Amino acid sequence: MKRLAFKMKLNKGQKEAYKKRHNEIWPELKKLLKDNGVSEYSIFFDEETNTLFAFQKVSGNGGSQDLANNEIVKKWWDFMADIMEVNPDNSPVSIPLEEVFYLK
Repeated sequence: MKRLAFKMKLNKGQKEAYKKRHNEIWPELKKLLKDNGVSEYSIFFDEETNTLFAFQKVSGNGGSQDLANNEIVKKWWDFMADIMEVNPDNSPVSIPLEEVFYLK
């Protein structure tokens, strides 16, 4: 099992919309993530900087960031594009984070 972390940026004032959309995550997206080895996925919010910090536990070689060609993921990106920083294809601007400490 590997652990992945990355950060994204939420547009100012969009915290509640982001939470609502994730509380109502599409069943087909949830299944896709699970089917692709994502067993845990948490997203934390830094109110001061509007930064989202995401953490995943993943079996296999990939994670959610490796599903860019999937139509469900592309639709989710389009759905989220109005409330966060995105690339020209509507994928979230996502910066991988290096693990520098782990206490087991």
